[in-house]
Amino acid sequence: MSDSTTARPYRAVVIGAGAAGLFAAAALAEFAEVTVVERDRLPRHGPQARRGVPQARHAHLVWSGGVAAFDELLPGVVDEAVLRGARLVHIMRDMVSRAPNEVWFRRFTSVCHHSLVCSRPLLDAVVGARVLNDPRITLREGITALRLEGTSATVTGLRVGGVGGEEETLPADLVVDASGRGSRAPHWLRELGLPDVPEREVDAGVRYATRLFKAPGGTTSVVFPLVNVQANPAKPPGQAGIIVPVEDGQWIVTLSGSRGGEPRDESGQFVDFALGLDDPLIGELLRDAEPIGDVVTSRSTANQRRYYEKARDWPDGFVVTGDAIARYNPVYGHGLTVAAQCALALRDTLRAHRITAPGTARRVQRAAARPVGAAWDLAVGQDIFYPGAGDKPPTLAEKLLARYVDRCVATAAGNPRALDALLDVMSLSRPPTRLFSPDMLWPMLVGRGRPRLTAAPLRDEERKRARP
Repeated sequence: MSDSTTARPYRAVVIGAGAAGLFAAAALAEFAEVTVVERDRLPRHGPQARRGVPQARHAHLVWSGGVAAFDELLPGVVDEAVLRGARLVHIMRDMVSRAPNEVWFRRFTSVCHHSLVCSRPLLDAVVGARVLNDPRITLREGITALRLEGTSATVTGLRVGGVGGEEETLPADLVVDASGRGSRAPHWLRELGLPDVPEREVDAGVRYATRLFKAPGGTTSVVFPLVNVQANPAKPPGQAGIIVPVEDGQWIVTLSGSRGGEPRDESGQFVDFALGLDDPLIGELLRDAEPIGDVVTSRSTANQRRYYEKARDWPDGFVVTGDAIARYNPVYGHGLTVAAQCALALRDTLRAHRITAPGTARRVQRAAARPVGAAWDLAVGQDIFYPGAGDKPPTLAEKLLARYVDRCVATAAGNPRALDALLDVMSLSRPPTRLFSPDMLWPMLVGRGRPRLTAAPLRDEERKRARP
C-alpha cells in the first residue's frame, strides 16, 4: 500500500525479534516494508535458547486464545510446530491439574480447548522461519535501538547503533517497540518531551527453577499428560510445579515458590522441593526420572504494566506491544498469547486506518490494551494476595472478585459447561464477563456437578508408564 502523496511504500521498523516482534512484523507486512532490528544473533542451527529470551528454558504453553491468534496471523504455523514435535494438548483430557484453591479438575473430554506445548526454542524457530522468510521483512542483527527520531507529535524513525559503534537513522512511518521486558520506551518518550505514563507493579516474589528430564519409562509427549500443581496465594509461601512433556521424549519441569519458599538451584534439592508441594505428585513422578543438565533459575517474575493507552499525549508513528507494555508472572502462561493478540490488534487497526493517518498509533495502543488488560487482571487477581506483592493491600473489589473466581473454579472442576466458560476466560478467548454467563451461574447456583476429587486424576496406566 502506498501513501497517496508519495510513490514509495510505507516503511515500518520493529524493535526486537522475539515472539512479539515477529508477530508484529507479520502483521505489518500486509501494509509496509518491514525492518526488524535485533540486538542478538539468532540461532542458525535449529532450535536453541538465546540470551534475549530469558524465560526460554522454563516451561511454556500457548492457551487456545493464542493458538487461534497464531493461526490467524500465520496460517498453518501451529501445524508446522506439531510436525516438528510440538503437541496440541486437550484441556482437560490431557492434563492433570490442581487449582489454586486446591481443587483437582476432572478430565472432561467434552471441553473445547487446546493448548500448544513445546520448548520455547522450538516455537521461536518455527515462527521465526515463517516470518523471516517473507520477502517484505528484513532482519538486521547485532543492532541496538538507541532512541526515537522525531518530535513529541510525530516519530519519524529510529536511531540505531551497530556492533562497531557506528550509528544510523532508520526512517519509518511506524516504529513498533517489541523489545520486551527491557523496553526503553518510557525513557525515549521523556526524551521527546512527553510526560511519564502511569505504571503499576505487583510482585509476588516468585522464583522459578527448571530442569529437563528424560521422560521415564519410555513415555513420550504423545501419551503422557501435563501435570500441574498450582500455588495457593492464601497459604504463603505459594509453591507450585508443572511437568510439560515436550519434543524428543523429554519433560520440562518448572518449580516455583514465593518469598520464603523459593526453590534453589542445587540439583540435589530439586526433587525434594517437588515432593514438598502441597500435593507430592510431581515429586513422585520425578523420583526415578533421569535429569538432563543442571537447574536453571529465574527471579524475573513480577507483574509490571505501563498504561500507554492512558497517556494524555501520544506521538503518531510509534507503538508499543507485547511484554514492552506489560509483563506477567510466567506461571499464568499468557505472554505469548498476548503478544499474538496485540499483533492482531495492530493488523486490524491498520486495515481500518492508514499508517500515516493522525491518531492511528494511539488507536493501535488502545486496541492492544484489551488483551493486555485481560491477562493483567487474571495475573494480578491472584498475585496481589501474596504478602508484600504490592504497595497497597487488595481492595474490597479485588477481594470480592477473587472470592467469586474461586467459586467459578470450584464449580468448573466438576461441571464441563462451567469449565468451558472458565477456560474461555483463562485462555483469553472471551472477555471476563463470560464468567457471569448461564453456563457458569446455573451449575454454580443449583450445584449440579460431580463430587470433588480427593486425589489427582492420574490413571493407573499413566502411573505405570512413568516408572523406569
